[in-house]
Amino acid sequence: MTRRGRRHGGRSGNTRRTAAAVKQNPWALPVNSDAPTEPLDEDGVHAIHDGAMRVLEEIGIEILCEEAKDIFARAGCIVNPDSDNVRMGRDFIMEQVKKAPPMFHITPRNPARQVQMGGDRVLFGNVGSPPNCSDLDRGRRVGDRQSYQDLIKLTQYFNCMHMVLGYPVEPLDIHPSVRHLDCLFDALTLTDKVVHAYSLGKERIEDGMELVRIAAGLSHEEFEASPRMFTNVNSGSPLKWDFNMLDGAMRMARRGQPVILTPFTLSGAMAPITVVGAVMQQTAEALSAIALLQLINPGCPVMFGSFTSNVDMSSGAPAFGTPEYMRATQISGQMARFYGLPLRASNACAANTPDAQAAWESAFSLWACISSGTNLVYHAAGWLEGGLCASYEKFLMDCETVQQMIHYMQPMSAGEDEIAFDAIREVGSDGQFFSASHTLERYETAFYAPFLSDLRNFETWEETGSVATPERANSKWKQILKEFKAPPMDEAIREELEAFVALRKEQGGAPTDF
Repeated sequence: MTRRGRRHGGRSGNTRRTAAAVKQNPWALPVNSDAPTEPLDEDGVHAIHDGAMRVLEEIGIEILCEEAKDIFARAGCIVNPDSDNVRMGRDFIMEQVKKAPPMFHITPRNPARQVQMGGDRVLFGNVGSPPNCSDLDRGRRVGDRQSYQDLIKLTQYFNCMHMVLGYPVEPLDIHPSVRHLDCLFDALTLTDKVVHAYSLGKERIEDGMELVRIAAGLSHEEFEASPRMFTNVNSGSPLKWDFNMLDGAMRMARRGQPVILTPFTLSGAMAPITVVGAVMQQTAEALSAIALLQLINPGCPVMFGSFTSNVDMSSGAPAFGTPEYMRATQISGQMARFYGLPLRASNACAANTPDAQAAWESAFSLWACISSGTNLVYHAAGWLEGGLCASYEKFLMDCETVQQMIHYMQPMSAGEDEIAFDAIREVGSDGQFFSASHTLERYETAFYAPFLSDLRNFETWEETGSVATPERANSKWKQILKEFKAPPMDEAIREELEAFVALRKEQGGAPTDF
């Protein structure tokens, strides 16, 4: 039964407390109305499409899941009985892809935090899955539950973080058999935003769906009637989907919950060294799994995931925020629009500390997302070391950049007030605009006001201690965590979540190898 009368999360948390630490705009879903950058002409887009179709028709994809192979076989695909190879025709692929919706909504336990995936919306979320974290006081360390909770609180606090995109750091002090239970409990009680569950075995994804259902006070039927959460799955590039990823994606699709299909294609390593060739392989891998999910549940919500970058050919290390990453993301946007699918991309960097390299690589990555028409930006705040570390200071630095990107996307108009002819007449050629009536009416809201940048002159900055950006960020995250207040949750729902977690722990949680 539906738990009538219970609150589904109440107000959107922290709206009255944010000004003390950080000046930020109210919760909103940004609109990107700019025309996207399109590096390829129409012939180039069709060439990538044709290449992806040839890969699926002539080479095939390795599907390491017997159930998925059976589904493909019943649909008429060519399944090699002596291997895991599956080949599928372009007409079949396009027939299935056309079933996927171009846009959908996800509603978390607090309906005021509903998000739109697709269209002209662009959403941002926290870094996901690094095994380590760092801050200026404690240095780099293995992730633990306290650090996980800290970063979840920062995700809730910032209005420019629209979703919880996985664990902002892996809490390695929790046994992997029950880690998902504690992590999702924390995410659902410390935030009221859309959350993610990992497709790492049936227990983790099934437990995740049940926890989200309980937190929202829904019946099973209500949960399955519309999207309430999501998962992201990665192919094993080149040209392979493993069992756990497909199994979790299939379980989500059967219950109408969104799945992001994201090949991890590093040009020169797991994909061709050419950017276009890597995007072509990415397209083939993503479409093969999208077709599978549409066979299972026609019309189930999916996203086309882009995570194509290059490697440093002198070391083999992944590189991010590069010119190649920017172009690959923009071309991925062209392909997502070609297929009528929402696009996911990422804010990534290879820097090892929150320094100038981290800032410029992330700025380039974010600009690639904005200019490509990306709808969901993964790892938008906190990513370091190619995804191996979550930095508290970098989290705030990224939120500053994201807020500026959101401000940049505000629509522009050229009405009489904006043209400001009367203001120019008032000031003339001998005056200044500081005291003009046009300025005085607008000066408080005319420009973006950064919360982390220091815009004072050198002498003033030096007199107050010459505090650099990471140190300013360090002070602010401490203040945020000190002031943090979790969003409200009905006590009966919280108790039901606690009881489910306790029961599943007693049952052993998810099986592991140790």
